[in-house]
Amino acid sequence: MNRRKFLEYTALASAATLILPSCINEKKIHIPNYLKNYKDLYLKNPREASIEWFKNARYGLFIHYGLYSILGRHEWVQYNEQIHVAEYAKLKDQFTAEKFDADFITDLVLEAGMKYINITTRHHDSFCLWDTKYTNFKSTNSPAKKDLIAELSEQCNKKGIALFLYYSHGRDWRHPHAPNNGEWGGAARPKFEIQEPYYKYGEENDLNIYLEFMTNQVNELLDMFPDVAGIWLDGFSTPASRDRNLFKCQELYDLIHYKQPQVLVSYKQGMLGTEDFLAPERKYKADKKPSKPLEICDHLQKKGWGYMKTQDGNHKTKEDVIKMLKKANSYPANLLLNTGPLPSGEMHPEDVKVLREVGKLIRTEGWESILS
Repeated sequence: MNRRKFLEYTALASAATLILPSCINEKKIHIPNYLKNYKDLYLKNPREASIEWFKNARYGLFIHYGLYSILGRHEWVQYNEQIHVAEYAKLKDQFTAEKFDADFITDLVLEAGMKYINITTRHHDSFCLWDTKYTNFKSTNSPAKKDLIAELSEQCNKKGIALFLYYSHGRDWRHPHAPNNGEWGGAARPKFEIQEPYYKYGEENDLNIYLEFMTNQVNELLDMFPDVAGIWLDGFSTPASRDRNLFKCQELYDLIHYKQPQVLVSYKQGMLGTEDFLAPERKYKADKKPSKPLEICDHLQKKGWGYMKTQDGNHKTKEDVIKMLKKANSYPANLLLNTGPLPSGEMHPEDVKVLREVGKLIRTEGWESILS
């Protein structure tokens, strides 16, 4: 996407919602399945309808799945073990995702009493789970030959489940023009003893090239997948380590809202303050109630978001999940509960068991009883 086109989108973004009510033909307008119960508000303001839905959602499933799952040593394995780009890229040839079953996952979410899913479309390692045209480092260019996001989007839209798309924005361990260590903080790159030849350094490193890549990909996600509920940006500490305005986040937010006006935007605890909701990890660190809708993300493994083999047999219990739900409700906030699928893409059996147990409790005893 060239800059002129990008600016055209951002200029139109703020006007899109104002124009919508006056030109709506209720017989023709499409309302996302997950927002069917918010029709009247949606016809007036799609994003406000989404915000109201989000406030009432309470509970969602986070999915961390990618090349790091194959190693089973944490989603930060490339950073933690200082694996160079070319060596890490070899994992793509082992990525089969043969047991990634979007139908099963969405059925499990409904059985668990959850209202939405958030999946890692692209984590810090830059491997993409959809058929992007902006890189060959993607699931459709692996033995899997699958567009996992397309499969999940289809099932979510069919079953009335909201789909949020996690996207690593501030931090990238592959792209040549992403922020480098030294100039930027926040674990921008692995701390290699030998300089990584894949990266551009100094004057050769052009952040704007990286920003254009990310804008193109987010734009592509919104073009390819209908009825997206949210774009969930990650990598906060890198842009926050310097002048965060260099990342042009507001322009990206405006583009997102223009492309699909119901889409909510989050950037962890808030990059600019103009996000639609806040999404800190494990707890909300503040001495007052949040000014925006809040989501707390936590994991079913005792440690780590992506699959960790050492955690097998040590996942959280039904009682642990109930405690997390109560804690989130006390803020108040939604709970976005993470699972790390096995290397094959199969949902971890320990997590499936606990999610079903909690879902049964929600159905039989009700939310008020559980949260009291």
